Amino acid sequence: MKRIRRGFTLIELLVVIAIIAVLVALLLPAVQQAREAARRSTCKNNLKQLGLALHNYHDVYNVFPARKGGSDGSDSTTSNRGRLSGFMGLMPFLDQAPLFNQVQGGNPPGGPAAWSGWGPWNVQIPGLLCPSDGVLQAGIRQNNYMFSIGDSANNPRDSTTVRGLFGNRRCYGFADILDGSSNTIAMSEHVRSNFTVVDADTDNRLVIESVAQNQLPRTSPIGCLALVDGSRWRTGIGTRIKGRFGTQVWDGQAERVGFTTIIPPNGPSCAEGENVNADNAHIAIAPTSTHTGGVHCLMADGAVRFVSENIDTGNLALATPAQTSTNVSPYGVWGALGTKSGGEVIGEF
Repeated sequence: MKRIRRGFTLIELLVVIAIIAVLVALLLPAVQQAREAARRSTCKNNLKQLGLALHNYHDVYNVFPARKGGSDGSDSTTSNRGRLSGFMGLMPFLDQAPLFNQVQGGNPPGGPAAWSGWGPWNVQIPGLLCPSDGVLQAGIRQNNYMFSIGDSANNPRDSTTVRGLFGNRRCYGFADILDGSSNTIAMSEHVRSNFTVVDADTDNRLVIESVAQNQLPRTSPIGCLALVDGSRWRTGIGTRIKGRFGTQVWDGQAERVGFTTIIPPNGPSCAEGENVNADNAHIAIAPTSTHTGGVHCLMADGAVRFVSENIDTGNLALATPAQTSTNVSPYGVWGALGTKSGGEVIGEF
């Protein structure tokens, strides 16, 4: 009798391998999407916690914290140069009271400058990082969340009066939000970046990581959009870019922890002047994220809304309003969401 050999032929084995490969190809994107959905949910929840912290702060002080404040002085070791970030004021309401007490009782009180290398400044707060933004970069004290300054590029760095909720050394509260807390943005998110000054021609970095210099966002913000092609800077644009957002959570400068509602979400940011090493005074800063299609925004009432990058931005060829103006925003629904007392009527967005 013939002996029957049991096993797979080469063709059968190849068919099985091909089927497994197809299944992996089908399942892998689904797994990746599930993981991103979880990361995105965590990112949204972080903003909700910040919303609770803002409301608890308001319950105690009857105002929200200023974006930037602290102790004056020209010496970075004996003062924080008046640039202490509003995040420090929220620490007791984010289960970080020991850190807050250490800073307030430091030498000097309120701590030295954020870039001084002082020990407490090196603490990383996990709830200030969006997991969708990838692994933590080299260094610590990073953040992905930012305060709304409003729809004006007129010196948001130093203005005490701003059209948004968070300015320099001035605190606003619910009493100042005449447009309604559900129609006013408090915070949003931004991709972290930390690279040296480069020429756009030679290093075409992502728009969402950069600030273009020597543009005029105060007089015609639309010029900033002309510098990009999709999500990247155009080559040969004759300007320079830098990326420093999210690397100093305790520094209250606008380019570190602030954003404007002028350029739409996931768009470029532009500043006036050629000194790329300076902290920009006149600047339009778009919130950005790695989420597809837009960014999370925390409203003043504590709700978190996902705002599309295609939101109506009105006429970006118009000059930005003065920080003291109470007029309607020229930048459509997006600009209106940034103002606390512009008198705009906002529907669905």
